[in-house]
Amino acid sequence: MHPEVLIIGGGVIGLSIARELHKQGVKRIALIDKGRCGEEASWAAAGMLTPQVEVDEPGAFFDICCTSRDLYPAFADQLLDETGIDIELDRTGTLYLAFSDDDLSEIHKRFEWQSKAGLAIENLSANEVQHLEPSASQNVREALFFPNDWQVENRKLISALKYYADINGIDIRENTQVKKLIVQGTRVVGAETSDIQITADITVLATGALTSLIKLGQFDMPFDVEPVHGQIIAFRPAENLVKHVICSSSGYIVPRMDGRILAGSTSKKVGFDKSVSESAALELREMACELVPALADLEIADQWAGLRPCSLDGLPVLGSVNDIESLFIATAHYRNGILLAPLTAKLVTEKLVNGADSEYFTTFGADRFRPRSVSTGS
Repeated sequence: MHPEVLIIGGGVIGLSIARELHKQGVKRIALIDKGRCGEEASWAAAGMLTPQVEVDEPGAFFDICCTSRDLYPAFADQLLDETGIDIELDRTGTLYLAFSDDDLSEIHKRFEWQSKAGLAIENLSANEVQHLEPSASQNVREALFFPNDWQVENRKLISALKYYADINGIDIRENTQVKKLIVQGTRVVGAETSDIQITADITVLATGALTSLIKLGQFDMPFDVEPVHGQIIAFRPAENLVKHVICSSSGYIVPRMDGRILAGSTSKKVGFDKSVSESAALELREMACELVPALADLEIADQWAGLRPCSLDGLPVLGSVNDIESLFIATAHYRNGILLAPLTAKLVTEKLVNGADSEYFTTFGADRFRPRSVSTGS
């Protein structure tokens, strides 16, 4: 099979692009993953859709995150219709708790610029926090409430996207590692794996933390993506203790519909090591108990770690590479792969199908790291 589009990387970004391309009429789509689709960073995530909580200032990155978040209600409804899988979009809202003077200064700044921008945000007193979330610590001094910052069950999202691919004839090849892209002149014409060569009209690189390990012909990629280790723990209380996603300057907890409460996350640069540590688990447990003291009575029911793909400036890499044809990059979403998946898929598809450019391809383009042309030889 010679696909019209070859997608390398089967996480939430690659799978979302495959679905959107298919919905826009692209019939021959192949997707390659070095392991099982969706079982790396996408599987390990907490599923938070919280740009107003996490992004510190207005600008292009805040805009792209909010725009993608706002696509989620329709995205969830469509996936339910297409696959019968409910991705459990929870629109209860998110609390950000302030405990210290520094926390208060931070939330007041955030409240000011987001209020001026006309965004939905509320500044709550300690009493109002207790009314909204009775399980929250009584040491809270104030809080922000973000009614439009949500969460999704990321593992069900992956399952829905994989099922969509299965029932719509998208060619998925798992346990297939790409060594390098095949370059003829200045055009990428496919990829070379350990076993075969796959040629394609267009190649999309959505390889997350593995991106820098793939050669562009005989050359390195003109940008770096580094894995950042993050660990999460989960509690399973006998009753629903928490109604909202709750964040602070130290971390977050996320209540799931199945009764689990996730607490995360650590951030370390340890290469491609995905092991969990007891010390990190205890650190996360202490953080979670500061937010919701009742969690102190519970044991850790599960823990896991994933590798977030981080560029040199912590921002996504989207778009083409200077002087290289038929290659499109969609990687380095770092902590925001789940959040940015629907908009990334739309932007990539509109470019590949209709030739539509976006300002985000300039802002987040690969060439911001290497302004000179890439010479690949012939």
